[in-house]
Amino acid sequence: MRRSLLKLLCPLLFLVLLPACTSLPEGITAVDNFQLDRYLGKWYEIARLDHSFERGLSDVSAEYRRAPDGSSVEVINRGYSADKGAWKEVIGKAKFIGDPRVGSLKVSFFGPFYGGYHIVALDERDYHWALVVGPSRDYLWILARERRLPADVRQRLLDKAGQLGFATTRLIWVDQDRPDA
Repeated sequence: MRRSLLKLLCPLLFLVLLPACTSLPEGITAVDNFQLDRYLGKWYEIARLDHSFERGLSDVSAEYRRAPDGSSVEVINRGYSADKGAWKEVIGKAKFIGDPRVGSLKVSFFGPFYGGYHIVALDERDYHWALVVGPSRDYLWILARERRLPADVRQRLLDKAGQLGFATTRLIWVDQDRPDA
């Protein structure tokens, strides 16, 4: 009886908890008036909170482009591992969670499992920088079209992240010194 109950509850629990991996952290909203076509292209990672899948990587970038069938966005994340002396690359896909005019997507690099990708601050005029968060306050990225951000923009994004409850003192400032290969 107990084993049967576990077999029933485990898939149900999985279905209940899975959306939490893509939702926004409490009290945070994604940008609206988002325009995917302007966001597509290459972004450099300026800073991030530490997590295992990027640990030890420098010169990290992300390239976003429409998938050939138009149903999603292809995501190519790339970074340099000094320990291995090589570039590391992973390809995934992103889909809007709801209204495509809201900068809230889900991204998958590993099969059916998605994580939240929420743009919470964006250079609305030129799309030159973005502040992106995941499903919890453990995930934060500062991205830019160039390898460096002006000091005033950097400070504005740090202030915004701090106001949203992120531990900005734990940010890793990503070296961007290697040429794109």
